[in-house]
Amino acid sequence: MPPKRRKSLSDSLVEQGIISQEDLRTAISDSEKTGESLRKTLVRLGLVSEEDIISFFEEQLGIPYVELGSYIIDSKVIKSIPEELARKYTIIPLFKSGETITLAMADPLNVIALDDLRLKTGCTIEPVAANETDIKNSINQYYGTGGSIDEVIKTIQTKAIGAEEEEEISLEKLHDMAEEAPIIKLVNLIILQAIRDGASDIHIEPEEKDLRVRARIDGVLHDVSTIPKHLQAAVISRTKIMADLNIATKRIPQDGRFQINIENNQIDVRISALPTIYGENIVMRLLDTSSVLLGLEQLGFSENNLDQFKLLITRPHGIILVTGPTGSGKTTTLYSALNTINTPDKNIITVEDPVEYRLAGIRQSQINPKAGLTFASGLRSILRQDPDVVMVGEIRDRETAEIAVQAALTGHLVFSTLHTNDAAGALTRLTDMGIEPFLISSSIIGVIAQRLVRTICPSCKEEFTPTEKSLKELGIEKENENIKIFKGKGCKNCKNTGYKGRIGIFEQMLLNDKIKDLVLERTSSVVIKRAAQEAGMKTLREDGLDKVMKGITTLDEVMRVTQEE
Repeated sequence: MPPKRRKSLSDSLVEQGIISQEDLRTAISDSEKTGESLRKTLVRLGLVSEEDIISFFEEQLGIPYVELGSYIIDSKVIKSIPEELARKYTIIPLFKSGETITLAMADPLNVIALDDLRLKTGCTIEPVAANETDIKNSINQYYGTGGSIDEVIKTIQTKAIGAEEEEEISLEKLHDMAEEAPIIKLVNLIILQAIRDGASDIHIEPEEKDLRVRARIDGVLHDVSTIPKHLQAAVISRTKIMADLNIATKRIPQDGRFQINIENNQIDVRISALPTIYGENIVMRLLDTSSVLLGLEQLGFSENNLDQFKLLITRPHGIILVTGPTGSGKTTTLYSALNTINTPDKNIITVEDPVEYRLAGIRQSQINPKAGLTFASGLRSILRQDPDVVMVGEIRDRETAEIAVQAALTGHLVFSTLHTNDAAGALTRLTDMGIEPFLISSSIIGVIAQRLVRTICPSCKEEFTPTEKSLKELGIEKENENIKIFKGKGCKNCKNTGYKGRIGIFEQMLLNDKIKDLVLERTSSVVIKRAAQEAGMKTLREDGLDKVMKGITTLDEVMRVTQEE
């Protein structure tokens, strides 16, 4: 028995009583005369609204509706549907999973189109509904030009604008330039390439004669492209429009955010615009909210540190601090710890800035200083929510520190971060904030300092002999010839850097009685660190050297991230 076919959009609208048969005949006649689609004609004649059609798809037929403006589509996915078919049926492919292609369609009930596409692609077609105009704009953006940033730049014919003219350009003209399809595609490609390369940040930097684009990959900035100066106003305005920032305001800093979908993954983009002498400098922070959360075993803990850390996070109360500079992986460590102890019998609540990952079963809140929600006020409110475990994104001031200490002393397990160079420095930092030493020694149960080092690319990993000078700088005595050191030669898989991915190195300090006594005596961090080492703590550099000896990272990389030691 042949499968039951869905009725066309027009027939379904008539059947549901949304339009009459007579209205349909009028629209069909008009559509044949004008050559526009029947759906567009129905809307133009006022017989049905775009909202009615969207509601019909979602509520009556269960077909999801998507906003194409929130999607950036991979060029590989675009190639799965020929341009002629995309234009013929007013469709755009969104993503491909295995042998299934998800298509945004103006008319997802067009069975002729669905059958033709199924036959031409050999794939299962999963239709979703989208605005017809948005689909046509997307077709113009994604088809017909090259797929690289440099190729797209060559196709843009925007009139050159000098630095002195940029201040005088009208707001309307600036908006029109930013909404041109090639400019939209250019900015989309910059973001898409950065995400594909695993970048954490995108920098769009105005120079005197051009616009420089760089991406931070594995903690290091890499050049991506150079954009002609005359495209600067359009490119920067486009990024600001995406984040709903004021494109007319250029002399004060602005911050915003937007979300995009790439291959069914939601990416949260935080954008910062800063005025400079050559124009606004844009930095976009990329957060993949659908990223797989790492387990504790994958973070880079040594076997001994991992065992200690697992015991630490199962303690009933106390404060566990993770320290290090921005971008050192502190949040990932905290999330992994929370995920490990997250069980139905625990109430875990966080206050963060920003919420980078979504954790099932954990109540997460984000600070909003403008609305009065700070780390201190948020933590105070959390303690009225009967929590077992609390995570505070960062201890920035005395008030937050005092509340965290009181929470720990009243039976709560508290996780938080501090910006200090090493583990011992966290204790003296709290003292400097005005926290009494006896409260610090009574509440802090452990401090973990960490850094991220790049790992050697497995595709071009090779053994080499280090110089005696390099070994001496790292405190390694070359007693025999059995020391095996590795590095990455550089290949296409690692963009010739020799590195692929990152892993943590850790300095884990547990507070014993001697360290607590030193805190009470207001001893310097140097003395506290020495006492922790005597108790068995490995420093960041020592943990890094262990990973060098295991062939995980390089001597140069360990030196780069532990220069303060």
